Amino acid sequence: MREESEHKEHVGHEGHEGHDAHEGRHVHPHSHVEGYVHTHDHSHDCPHSHHGDVPGRAILQVAGVSFEYRSDPVLANVSVGVARGEILAILGPNGVGKSTLLKCMNLILTPKTGTVLLEEKDLMKMSGTEIAKNVGYVAQRNESAKMSVFDTVLLGRKPHLGLRVSERDYVIVEEALSRFGLLEMQLRSIDELSGGELQRVCICRAIVQEPSVLLLDEPTSALDLCRQMAILGVIRDVVDHHNVATVMTMHDLNLALRFADRFLFMKGGMVYAACDRSGVTADVIEAVYGIAVDIVMHKGLPMVVPR
Repeated sequence: MREESEHKEHVGHEGHEGHDAHEGRHVHPHSHVEGYVHTHDHSHDCPHSHHGDVPGRAILQVAGVSFEYRSDPVLANVSVGVARGEILAILGPNGVGKSTLLKCMNLILTPKTGTVLLEEKDLMKMSGTEIAKNVGYVAQRNESAKMSVFDTVLLGRKPHLGLRVSERDYVIVEEALSRFGLLEMQLRSIDELSGGELQRVCICRAIVQEPSVLLLDEPTSALDLCRQMAILGVIRDVVDHHNVATVMTMHDLNLALRFADRFLFMKGGMVYAACDRSGVTADVIEAVYGIAVDIVMHKGLPMVVPR
């Protein structure tokens, strides 16, 4: 597995300070059996250690995935992995294949080439029910229907239901409704909800599914700032306390830096850079988004500020 990258700028890495641009510094992609690929630059004259960057063994691995719509290439040889207890943010401008990659991760879309492995099992060889028990997915846009909030969230338990709904299923749903601030509207029909309210219901439904992998396509796109912080805080809490591996496509770099652990920057349907927070540099952002920025620290958190 290798990373397809146009990367010519510095991807920051702890322990690499002091490398001069004229000392043969270059970008070096590293592949790992865990399915995680990252890049950093270094000089051959300087010893380096990078394995502290590697997440735990990846539960979800994407290897060499390519995809096209009607012969129009969208993804080209994308490889990445995400581990339990980790949030991976997929970043990049519109049209680079972020949502397409997310849909390939649970076979909503079938890759033209490459494999998607869940705990080393090929998703192509798993049943739909088996995938649903392990992978939760929330789309960017969700359809409303004449169904109550409670029943909509309860549908998330479907892969686990026996002949009837158990007391445990009801408890899980009620706890999730409380966590997402939905108890007061649990009897409302979802076709009466605002876009932001519906988004919260759909994320709540995915959480009660109790997946080992959670895939979220722009989960905060319809939410106000207060709800963005609240929902991402809940997702962070679920990831930390239930050991869930989470992949989110995002547009807000500052929210991504606040809540995510690792970052996959995409450009032209390919991986431009894969890194932890230290690798999110002004050079990478400018190369991917085409805008000059500064990264400043505010109360211990990095913030991206356009120049």
